[in-house]
Amino acid sequence: MTAQHARAFWTVAPGRGEIREEPLAPPDLGDVVVRTLYSGISRGTECLVFQGRVPASEYQRMRAPFQSGDFPGPVKYGYASVGCVDDGPEDLRERHVFVLYPHQTRYVVPATAVHVLPNDVPANRAVLAANLETAVNALWDGAPQVGDRITVIGAGTVGCLIAWLASRVPGCDVELVDINPGRAQIARALGVRFAAPDAASSSADLVIHASGSAAGLELALRVAGFEATIVEMSWYGDQLVRVGLGGAFHAQRLTLKSSQVGAVPPMRRARWDARRRMQLALKLLQHAELDALITGETDFESLPHVMADLSSGRVDAVCHCVRY
Repeated sequence: MTAQHARAFWTVAPGRGEIREEPLAPPDLGDVVVRTLYSGISRGTECLVFQGRVPASEYQRMRAPFQSGDFPGPVKYGYASVGCVDDGPEDLRERHVFVLYPHQTRYVVPATAVHVLPNDVPANRAVLAANLETAVNALWDGAPQVGDRITVIGAGTVGCLIAWLASRVPGCDVELVDINPGRAQIARALGVRFAAPDAASSSADLVIHASGSAAGLELALRVAGFEATIVEMSWYGDQLVRVGLGGAFHAQRLTLKSSQVGAVPPMRRARWDARRRMQLALKLLQHAELDALITGETDFESLPHVMADLSSGRVDAVCHCVRY
């Protein structure tokens, strides 16, 4: 591979990926050349893409910022890349940056697309930035108040980050719920309580659902207190999900609302944009306890096998880090 070429991971068919060599366009004025150090697999969304489960109605809305190809594939997809700027404006050269870019060894992007890492944020931890940005949006949508009882259902990367953020609201009692008892150790590292679904606390003031399962959403409806809000973070792809809106849903006067990182919530939109939100996420990554979420690391060349293992469930991971 020459300096004018890079290697990239492509999903070429449902459940099958490969590493391809491709040319790098010469940088224009105002571009940067990034040499990748790490990338992160956003397991929920990327596994649905890998399995070819993006609904046709969402082909355009689900495009990643620097995606190549089209759904269902072949497609180059991903949005959690951390690298070093090898060429570009003087103030960015040799800086470590986060970019919403797919899994690729080197790439050229506009300088406006990179986010410089704070000095106290290590490069491998920075792969959490996109998911932490999603968690920030979730808390803005959920609007927790001082002293709330908060239940987060689903201890994947986003769910864990939401629980950690919520625990930093003064007086809040946060419970992280998951079917995997192994997630209890991660909950302890993040400073929140853990419960299995059958032991989840009731009467929550705010419930955030991030399990990606119908059973998790049913549990969210069941544990929510009177006039509580349930924030739905899960994206189900082409899966149809039945929601039990009988029972106590109306009597409890529950609110079920969606949250998605593609837009800043209305109450923040006048002062916040996506860049300011990302800068906040990067600043929050200074906390070392978040390393507990990186539960695996493999080299880039093994990515086709790793994605197959993650999407099939053969490998259990919270955030899987790819090393270059």
